[in-house]
Amino acid sequence: MAAEAAEKTTFIDNDNPSSAAPDTAAATKQSQQSWITQRFPFLRTKRGIAITVAVILVIIGGGLAGLAALPKHRGGGAAAGEEDGAGDRPGATIDDTYFYGQSPPVYPSPNMTGSGSWTEAFLKAKELVGQMTLAEKVNLTGGVSSNTSCNGFLPAVPRLGFPGMCLSDAGNGLRGTDFVSSWPSGIHVGASWNKALARRRGTGMGGEFRTKGVNVLLGPVVGPAGRVVLSGRNWEGFSSDPYLSGVLVSETVSAVQAVGVITSTKHYVANEQETNRMPSGDTESVSSNIDDRTMHELYLWAFQDAVRAGSGNIMCSYNRLNNSYGCANSKALNGLLKTELGFQGWVVSDWGAQHAGVATALAGMDVVMPTGNALWGSHLADAVNNGSVPESRLDDMVTRTIASWYQMRQDQDFPRPGVGMAMDLTGPHEVIDARNSSSRSTLFDGAVEGHVLVKNIRNALPLQSPKMLSIFGYSAKNPDKTNPSGGLSPWLFGADSFNWTEFGAGFLGWSGDVGKTAIAFNGTIYSGGGSGATPKSTVISPFDVLTQQAYDDGTALFWDFESGTPAVNPMSSACLVFGNAYATEGADRPSLRDDYTDGLIKHVADRCNNTVVIFHNAGIRLVDQFIDHPNVTAVMLAHLPGEASGRALVSLLYGRSNPSGKLPYTVARNESDYAVLGPDLPPEPEGGDMFGSFPQSNFTEGVFVDYRHFDANNITPRYPFGFGLSYTTFNYSNLSVQKAEDQSLNFDEYPTGAVVQGGQADLWDVLVNVSADVTNTGPVDGAEVAQLYVGIPAEGAPVRQLRGFEKPFLNSSSTQTVRFGLTRRDLSVWDVVVQRWRLVRGEYTIEVGGSSRDLPLVGRVTI
Repeated sequence: MAAEAAEKTTFIDNDNPSSAAPDTAAATKQSQQSWITQRFPFLRTKRGIAITVAVILVIIGGGLAGLAALPKHRGGGAAAGEEDGAGDRPGATIDDTYFYGQSPPVYPSPNMTGSGSWTEAFLKAKELVGQMTLAEKVNLTGGVSSNTSCNGFLPAVPRLGFPGMCLSDAGNGLRGTDFVSSWPSGIHVGASWNKALARRRGTGMGGEFRTKGVNVLLGPVVGPAGRVVLSGRNWEGFSSDPYLSGVLVSETVSAVQAVGVITSTKHYVANEQETNRMPSGDTESVSSNIDDRTMHELYLWAFQDAVRAGSGNIMCSYNRLNNSYGCANSKALNGLLKTELGFQGWVVSDWGAQHAGVATALAGMDVVMPTGNALWGSHLADAVNNGSVPESRLDDMVTRTIASWYQMRQDQDFPRPGVGMAMDLTGPHEVIDARNSSSRSTLFDGAVEGHVLVKNIRNALPLQSPKMLSIFGYSAKNPDKTNPSGGLSPWLFGADSFNWTEFGAGFLGWSGDVGKTAIAFNGTIYSGGGSGATPKSTVISPFDVLTQQAYDDGTALFWDFESGTPAVNPMSSACLVFGNAYATEGADRPSLRDDYTDGLIKHVADRCNNTVVIFHNAGIRLVDQFIDHPNVTAVMLAHLPGEASGRALVSLLYGRSNPSGKLPYTVARNESDYAVLGPDLPPEPEGGDMFGSFPQSNFTEGVFVDYRHFDANNITPRYPFGFGLSYTTFNYSNLSVQKAEDQSLNFDEYPTGAVVQGGQADLWDVLVNVSADVTNTGPVDGAEVAQLYVGIPAEGAPVRQLRGFEKPFLNSSSTQTVRFGLTRRDLSVWDVVVQRWRLVRGEYTIEVGGSSRDLPLVGRVTI
């Protein structure tokens, strides 16, 4: 495996993790304790400790120990091998020196240049950093404790007027506090295919972070990128397509930072599974082994868009990348991010993701969270004093951080860091209401547009004042409890509806089964679980709104949320069946379907001739066990709508809103249809695998993920990427494909522009212009997502790749022209030899339509 990966890729880093500061028991213990108190700030209070003492004993006893502990394979390979039995396996790799030298590292770490819009902030930061002592600079490379619930906190430098910085979760809204909104999750935004809505969401969400005194929003997410269909964190990102993710992350970053909050785009890079995401005992984190072309065309793509949009921060990930930890990978950080993409901001570790000292500093990481004491702190000062780390490198680390503070104008009237982040919500605290009434329309519109209607026969929807409505399923109502009760509560992590013990086993390291339950039995879900969860103080469930609607219409309403085989009144005008598909950080999903919910659907459909199915799904959900039942008349994939969930759904069910969402992924007929279904698992100890202590995930499918895989292998999906129904119909016509006429444009094979923020400047030149007419041919006003796909005439390229989309709203019988500009990057492939994007010579295919499998307009252009 490793030999194949090494042969295929030139992207493996040989940084030596053992060049860290001393790996001592004291450092490890200190790191563990700091990780816990920073991630869960209430544990720094006597009350919090009293409430959670039993839980803490479990955590300290072993659950979270692996999260912050240093792996044991460095420098002591033989001993480690003896401990886990590796020494009994002939040929087993027991030391990570095996992986050194597989590709050249990239050093030194590039200094910030202050190019483009960063010039003023850069100069201010250099001046401020120039006045700092060595100790002050070192302090700004690691988190510290605070009297807030900020997930991370950089200390102040009072004598120079720097107030410190609060970093908090996450990309779907501010977690762990009160008086904030529950925004639609990333997957829901992806399903909306709406650039303007993504920007409005970013503005509103960023405003709440700012009001609460949060300097850094720990999001948005574009990694995972959707490679592993069962990945527990796919819901935090936008899509399994890099182009769609890239456009939406660009809008999000621009909007959040426009209100003065720094985005921490994450998780960089190839963080595609939760299984073995962290080292545990004698087993390292899983290594994502990726070839150079796949890295650029798939996994780096959306990060490039985020950098171009000006993201002030990038978070490096837990996984190993080609057998070098993501936060110590000089190729990824120094080479790709800071050199090739011209990144001007700072790199922060994911919480507990640092596993080396000197190596991480030289590899390009700038700040460690939640604390730097274990491997940086005084050790970093020693490394600077003894020459192991140049002071110029330390200066650059701090300059990048301070420059982002200036760049977002946080030196001008920004609230006190963490002012609205009370450490203990169960005790008296200052109320900072961050909600803004102007965001209500965005919360509602965002919730509406992320619903995708995939089946609607016999005019089942919209409902027309039904005489009798029967409601079934565990996911129609709110959970029985959503309350910040103190300690490690389900409310804190979006696990109100899920099995709390199982959640704790995956995310908190408790003992018990992980990833065994596919659904959240105790009510509907508004987000997934983990650090990306959102608070639920103003949520409205579907059942809440349905009861009001039934009252207004005089509809007889019956419900059963408990039974899997409920009694069904045969006189029901319609039966609504609610299910969900839960996912959370810390565990990959066990399946893409569950027999309980599918059995419930079939049971109801056998007794009700108008059965409407609604899923709140934190990822792909298969439907083939019931979809062809003649009485299943409509299916809505409702994703994760946030607080307006109930209002949005009922507006759609009753026709006040017209569905316009499209799938940001492919729904297969069978699990086996996907390129990569589940996570790569480590081999059993007795299996004799040489990499038993070093889990390997070889990305041998290359760029052929999701619809690219289905196209390449001629697999017919149940519902294709980009698919979604409306209550009206649309027609496409008048395709025009024209090369740009600007004589100054470079159509040469390779770009020649200088590196700016996001890469070479001429990668963004529009070389081809495309337009088409879209007509609403039905009786209802509605929006349509017009999608453009490009077939690049290059060896190994997918049949088609999304390269444009627009979402016009069209009144009935009206027509609108949609326009797409194709950039050099859109039309290029990555040349692994020249190490630049190559504009291929030949005939390109341009397709426009309503989904990746419904493309009625086909044109061509030759370059």
